[in-house]
Amino acid sequence: MSVRKRQWTTGKGVPKEAWVVDYVDRAGKRRLKTFPRKKEADAFSASARVEVREGTHVADRDSATMGQAGALWLARAKAEGLERVTVESYRQQLAYHIEPFIGGVRLSRISAPNLRAFEDQLREEGRSPSMVRRVMQTVGSILADAQERGLVVRNAARELRARRKGRDRKSERRQKGKIKIGVDIPTPAEIRAIIEHAEGRWRPLLVTAIFTGLRASELRGLRWRDVDLEGRVLHVRQRADRFNQIGPPKSEAGERSIPLPPIVVAELRTWQPICPKGEAGLVFPAGSGKIEGLTNIVMRGLKPVQLAAGVTVPILDSKGEPELDANGEPMVKAKYSGFHALRHFFASWCINRRADGGLELTPKLVQERMGHASIVMTMDTYGHLFPRGEDHAELEAAERVLLSGDHPSV
Repeated sequence: MSVRKRQWTTGKGVPKEAWVVDYVDRAGKRRLKTFPRKKEADAFSASARVEVREGTHVADRDSATMGQAGALWLARAKAEGLERVTVESYRQQLAYHIEPFIGGVRLSRISAPNLRAFEDQLREEGRSPSMVRRVMQTVGSILADAQERGLVVRNAARELRARRKGRDRKSERRQKGKIKIGVDIPTPAEIRAIIEHAEGRWRPLLVTAIFTGLRASELRGLRWRDVDLEGRVLHVRQRADRFNQIGPPKSEAGERSIPLPPIVVAELRTWQPICPKGEAGLVFPAGSGKIEGLTNIVMRGLKPVQLAAGVTVPILDSKGEPELDANGEPMVKAKYSGFHALRHFFASWCINRRADGGLELTPKLVQERMGHASIVMTMDTYGHLFPRGEDHAELEAAERVLLSGDHPSV
């Protein structure tokens, strides 16, 4: 392997020079790689010498592009039987966030600085912090798969993650802030208004969502055989994804049993005789008895009942001013856009039942009711909602001991 200077004159008589690394790859094929500066040529020569000796070197010309590696990785995901919704999410990330920017870049040219520049570009193009994080995780998975296939030597995304040690996730959480009652979580008054105005086929679904905390996918996949009205308990054993395919719960912890309060039992008893029948035996099916679409539930069930109940916020224009209708009245929209708001309410209700005269649940029990995979997820999301009513009493007692002089010396 050698490094030499090459000098030449262009057709217009302009003198040029470059540094060339001349080497033989692991297949015995002669390779030439050109650099504008000797420092870069020497660095490549040193790394390539080691890679050729270890049999891991991949020449630029033989290296796949990021787009090609992504296609191989996506095909592997499909072959491994990942859920359709997961595969579709990966496909969209490739098509909309990776291919347009680095799809044509060869893997051998992907480095930590390149990926950092790509990350910055995603942010400049308006991608949200959570989307940027997901795309970068996908890029890391693509490079890891390419590494196993021998298409690339190093996983630059892994090097980038190692430097950060979780700083991005902490920054994202800090920007998003803690979920708040009245902003992300409906207030008790808003829930009472929703229940009061819920009618028809949507009433039993909304009441069940409010008092069980089921995910929308779990509600759509719920079967009558998994509801024990006599024992007043509901079992989560399956869910329906956004492609209306039935599958297991989101995680092992998602398979759980949830006790039913009297209002849910009463609503389901009333609903069961008139519920549309279907082969799947679903509790909340479409009129045909098949799986109900998520968009239909939100647009015809959740949002209209909020408008009827006055659980609304003003519609703002691009300047942040309220939009007015033809009569000059402020226009409004449903305050909560998705079913996760009702799930948040259920968690807060479980945590603060003492305020309603009930028994508050331990963090571990809240985790089980929510179907979270870990207690960390529960506490990260809802830890600030747990009651801390004794804090002032403890401070007052500690202050008395300190000022009385009865505290032990240190």
